Amino acid sequence: MELKEVIFIMIALTTVVSGWLVVSLKNIIHSAFALLVTFFGVAGLFVYLGADFLAATQILIYIGGVMVLVLFAIMLSEKVYNVPLFQKSKILPAILVLGSIPYILFRVIMEASWSVRTGGGEIMGPTTETIGRLLLGEYLLPFEVMSVLLLSALVGSVVLIRKEVGKRRGGPSWK
Repeated sequence: MELKEVIFIMIALTTVVSGWLVVSLKNIIHSAFALLVTFFGVAGLFVYLGADFLAATQILIYIGGVMVLVLFAIMLSEKVYNVPLFQKSKILPAILVLGSIPYILFRVIMEASWSVRTGGGEIMGPTTETIGRLLLGEYLLPFEVMSVLLLSALVGSVVLIRKEVGKRRGGPSWK
């Protein structure tokens, strides 16, 4: 086996094991840190696949933003440590769903028509340049429309939260 195959196996194994730890650990803080390792593993797999933009996005957005938010939410929540994670009445439906997923994936893999590209094995350049050219060229209008849509959703959620806070305090929500 070559070194790159060993590195891939180590990254993939670390990602799978830490993903399993996320759902199996009883302490929610430990699960959050296992999720952090999972996110790093996914970023490593993106780097291995040559998707440098996705790897950077994974690190900046998920590790830098989402994980910090999750950890703050856990730390600021009261009595979150004693919440039971498993309920015996829900084990059978979970086993049925989890048992059906490999069956469905196997059927899709076996019945799909997979097209194989035969190439000269040329190495692609950085994907960030291509994505940047497409977002600021051909797809500029849809990109800006999505920006305005996300901004309006953010403003709408702030307005709804302010109304809820105002109702709880008994006063106007804009103060």
